[in-house]
Amino acid sequence: MKIETISLADQDHFTNATLTAYLQTPTPKSPWQEFPPLIIVPGGSMTHITTEESEKTAIAFAAKGYQTFILRYTFINEHSPLYPQPLIDLSLAVQAVKAHRQQWHLSSQLFILGFSAGGHIAALYNDYWSTDWLNNLTGINTDILQPTKVILGYPVIDLDAGFPTSPTVIEKWTDDPDRYQASKHVNDSNVPTFIWHTMDDPMVPVQNSINYSLALKRHHISQEIHLFAHGPHGMDIANKLVAHHKDGSQPHVAHWVTLADEWLQEY
Repeated sequence: MKIETISLADQDHFTNATLTAYLQTPTPKSPWQEFPPLIIVPGGSMTHITTEESEKTAIAFAAKGYQTFILRYTFINEHSPLYPQPLIDLSLAVQAVKAHRQQWHLSSQLFILGFSAGGHIAALYNDYWSTDWLNNLTGINTDILQPTKVILGYPVIDLDAGFPTSPTVIEKWTDDPDRYQASKHVNDSNVPTFIWHTMDDPMVPVQNSINYSLALKRHHISQEIHLFAHGPHGMDIANKLVAHHKDGSQPHVAHWVTLADEWLQEY
C-alpha cells in the first residue's frame, strides 16, 4: 500500500486542506482491478482531526476493497467564519479523486464518509453538491461534484440540535446559521445516505440524525439508518484499536462497518 498526501490548494483556491490517499495496488490477473474510492471526513469539532483513529477507519475499509482517502479540511483558527470553506475543501477533494481515476485504479463510484463535525460537512455537501451556489463557490461542475452515496456517523446536522452548545462557537462556524442547518436543505438531488448513531451519545444528540433521516424521507431519498442503544461519542470503527476513552470498544456497534459496506455494494 502506498500512502500519499496531496495539497488541495490551487491557483483559484487558497486552503490548508490536504487529502491523504491509502492506495492499494491491484493484484495481477485478479478480477478486482478497480477500487471504489471512499473519502473520509473526520470529526474533531472543526479544531483538529483525529488522525490516529481516522487511519484505522481508512485501513478497515481498505481491507474491504476500497481506495480510502482522509480529508484534512480547514479549521476554525484558519478561516473566519469557517463556512463555507470546508465545503469547498470537500469539493476539491472530490475533484482530485475523480481526476486520478486511472492513476489510482478507481471505479466510477465515489463515496463519502463523515463523522461528527465531519458528518456536518458531508451532510451539507449532500445537500448542496447539485446547487448553483456550490458550483459558483468552487468553479467545479455538478457532474464532477456528484457523489454516489454518503455515510454519516454520529453527525452534527443542525446547529440548534445540541452541538455546538455555545453561541460563540457557532459564530466561529458561520455568520449565516440558517444556510448550515443540514436537515433544512435536503432536496430531491440528495444521494442515498446511510446514518448511524447511538441513542445516548452525550455530545452530539441523536436528534441530529433523526432530523436528517426525516428530511430524507420527506424527499423520498433512499436511506438506511441504525440507532444503537449505547455508546460514547467519537467511536469511529468502535473497536479496541480506536477506544481512546472509556466504553469506546462496542462490539455490537462495530457491526456498522459491515452494514455500511454491504449497503455501499448495492450500487
